[in-house]
Amino acid sequence: MCSSSASLALWAGSWLAGSSSPDDVIDAMSEWAPMHLVGAGDVDAADDFGLQYPGYAEGIAGLLHAIRAAATASTPTAGDDRIKLVLPAPGAVSGLPANTDFSRAALNTGQAVVIGTSGNSGIGLVPVVEGPDVLRWTVYSIVVPEHGHRDRGLGEAEYEMREAVRGAADALARMQSLPTRTLDADPRTRIAELIADAARHRYPADMSDRAFRVLESADRVAAILTVAAGSAPSEAPTASAAAAREELVRPLWAAVRTARTIAVATSIEAAMHSA
Repeated sequence: MCSSSASLALWAGSWLAGSSSPDDVIDAMSEWAPMHLVGAGDVDAADDFGLQYPGYAEGIAGLLHAIRAAATASTPTAGDDRIKLVLPAPGAVSGLPANTDFSRAALNTGQAVVIGTSGNSGIGLVPVVEGPDVLRWTVYSIVVPEHGHRDRGLGEAEYEMREAVRGAADALARMQSLPTRTLDADPRTRIAELIADAARHRYPADMSDRAFRVLESADRVAAILTVAAGSAPSEAPTASAAAAREELVRPLWAAVRTARTIAVATSIEAAMHSA
């Protein structure tokens, strides 16, 4: 699993569909941190969902209450998703409401969950790691951005991830061909460690095998790219060299983010339709 936001989106979708219990969600999220703190990012969220503001309260129950309330507040139109994983990056902020505290927080962490239907009031959830044992969730009141219909399905995402694995391996080989600083471990060992760390997080039992394969492939590409970044030149690169490396890895990271959001969205949609 790539992030706590992906875990929450998948498990919350399974829970709302009746395939998982609240305890299942709590157990899955405890793999990210034994302690979760939940608080509101604004007065409206505090008033609407009984959350602490300012400050945070221990336990994930308040988060589940807010998710259920926001997800069931309005009926989604065809093709809309009540739970959306958002993985923003500089220059790639699709799915975020413009000029909001939530959007700035999500962009800062690179992940978030949006709950609610397009064009209606909803919430945005942003996790922040506070040490090895604490994950802090902030709940923001938002107007959910209009839903953009997915133009790619799991089949295309799976194909793109197979291509991305080869592209990421090529990027790693190119960077290793340059004079590099000494790495703490063999690249293959480090890649295997990152993949194993992602694989320790559980997925809902109702998730399809194809969605699992897409997420697993995305984790592999991300691991290779992360190790490739650690193989940067030992000396400061020239502006042109830095731009060339960025041009090499940017589309691969974009493909990873897209594949992850497609896999999560289609899994949640399938769970909801089977409920």
